[in-house]
Amino acid sequence: MGIHRQFFGECDLQLMTDLLVSIRSPDQMAEYPSPTDIREALSLNEIKENTRLWFDADGQCVGFAFVDNYHNLRFEYDPEEVNPDIELEIVDWGEQCIRRVIKKYAEPLMLDVSCRDDDRARIAFFERYGFVMQEVHSLHMARSLTGPIARMKLPAGFKIRRVTGEQEVPALVALHRSAFSTDHMTIEERLAMMRVREYDPDLDLVITEPEGQLAGYCMCSISQEENKRTGSQEGSIDTIVMHPDFQRRGLAQTLLLTGLRRLKRRGLDTALLSTSSGNIPMQRTAATVGFRKMTTTLWFAKSVK
Repeated sequence: MGIHRQFFGECDLQLMTDLLVSIRSPDQMAEYPSPTDIREALSLNEIKENTRLWFDADGQCVGFAFVDNYHNLRFEYDPEEVNPDIELEIVDWGEQCIRRVIKKYAEPLMLDVSCRDDDRARIAFFERYGFVMQEVHSLHMARSLTGPIARMKLPAGFKIRRVTGEQEVPALVALHRSAFSTDHMTIEERLAMMRVREYDPDLDLVITEPEGQLAGYCMCSISQEENKRTGSQEGSIDTIVMHPDFQRRGLAQTLLLTGLRRLKRRGLDTALLSTSSGNIPMQRTAATVGFRKMTTTLWFAKSVK
C-alpha cells in the first residue's frame, strides 16, 4: 500500500496545487479541479475531512483525492511516480467518504467520477473499478473576445449591477436553488467562491426586476495564475442563473453579454463556459452569443452501500 494521510492544512493545499501544475499539460490546466477550484473546495471543513494525500518514499506528494459535497471523487496522481495500488486506494478512499454519508442518512448513494472523453486511460481506470458511464455529460465551450460584443436593451425597470457583498449571499443561494430546483448550493459554498483570492466583485453580476428583487445572476472569473502558467488570456463564465419567473425573456443572454464585455475590458481574448448536455436552453443561449463547443467531459457513477 502507498504512503498516505489525510489533509492537514495550508501546506498540504500548496502540495496539491504544485502537483497539479507539474503533471497537467497547459491545455488541461483550467479543467476541474484547477488550482483555484482546489483552494475554493478546501476552504470547506467537510471537504478537508474528505481529502487524502499520497507520498513516495522520499516524502514527495505524488497524488491526492477528495470527495466534494455532491459525491464527486476528484483526484490527480503522477502515474510515473506512484505505487501500482494507488488507483485502488483512491477509489477505496472515495467509497469510505460516501459510506460516512450513508451511515448518517441510511440510504445507498452513488460515487461519481469524470474525465475528458478522449482520456482513454481514465475511462479504462473507471471501468476497471465498476464505474458506469452516465447519459448526461458536460460540454465546455469557448468564445473569442477579440471581436465586437453585442448589446441588448433591458426591459423597463430591470437593471444589471454587481453583487453588493456577502450580505446578499442568502438571496443568491435561494435564487440558485429556485432556478435549478435543487439544494446543490449552500451559503457556505457561495461564500467560499467569494473568498478565494481570484474573486473579483466587479465580475459577480446580478440582474434585478423593477421592484429590486433578484431575477438572475452571472458569476465570471479570471485566474491570473492559470493564465500565467499557460500563456493564455482566458476568463470564465462560471455560472448563469435565472429565476423560473424570468426565464425565456432574453435576460440570460443580456446578462451573459454583459459578463463578456467585462471580461474583454480586463484585456482577455477568450471566454470559457461549461454546461450540462441536458441544459438545452443554456446551450442555445451560449451559441447565440458566439460560443462553440470545444471539449466534452464524461461522467461515471458507482453504487456504494
